[in-house]
Amino acid sequence: MTKIGIIGGSGLDNPDILQDARDATMSTGYGTPSAPLKEGVIEGKEVAILARHGREHTIPPTFVNNRANIMALKEAGCDLILATTACGSLREEIDRGHLVILDQFIDFTRRRVVSFHEEFDPHGAVHTGMADPFDEKLRTLLNKGCDNLGITHHKHGCVVTVEGSRFSTRAESNMFRMWGADVINMSVAPECILANEAGIPYAAVAMSTDYDCWKTDEAPVTWEEILEVFKGNVEKVVSLIKETIKNID
Repeated sequence: MTKIGIIGGSGLDNPDILQDARDATMSTGYGTPSAPLKEGVIEGKEVAILARHGREHTIPPTFVNNRANIMALKEAGCDLILATTACGSLREEIDRGHLVILDQFIDFTRRRVVSFHEEFDPHGAVHTGMADPFDEKLRTLLNKGCDNLGITHHKHGCVVTVEGSRFSTRAESNMFRMWGADVINMSVAPECILANEAGIPYAAVAMSTDYDCWKTDEAPVTWEEILEVFKGNVEKVVSLIKETIKNID
């Protein structure tokens, strides 16, 4: 049976959603993941939920041990990963509360470890293809899930991942728009990179919570505003993940 890894997952560890819940404390060759895995059953499927920033959201984006997180899910037997994330919108048409099924990323981080390979095997270098980093089958299921549930969403989107924890300057925000990014966050890279390197199909749904700071007719975003929008819309993401899990073979 397929086992599903979920990263982020706010609301999915609710006892009404996650049945037969149990904690699994793990350590990997790359250190300890952000939190113990919360394992159980959703829609009849085995799942393992990992809180990216820790269960109390205490780990800043730069210091998330992405290698340990991905490897913990792999060693727990997960066959694929569904990730959830908040994001800022860089496009007028992507409003607050809209979901975006990501298909591309731009990695604008600087301080993160982006590979499992600290040295190459004498028999050959390892260079992982990344032209289409998000698994197309999972993306199709996420988009169909949004359609089935009547959730306002965007079927494609390029996310630029920045280091954080600060927000963008207006010059940076406008630069990212010129680069072709549709949304901005602090999480998807190198998480997606490492999942691909580990051979685990990965897809991510992003919830727009704000307009970053490029939109000059609005005040620049604050963390409090992001939390308010996220909490008000998290049930959309939860229902989408449940619908997607239901349709995974």
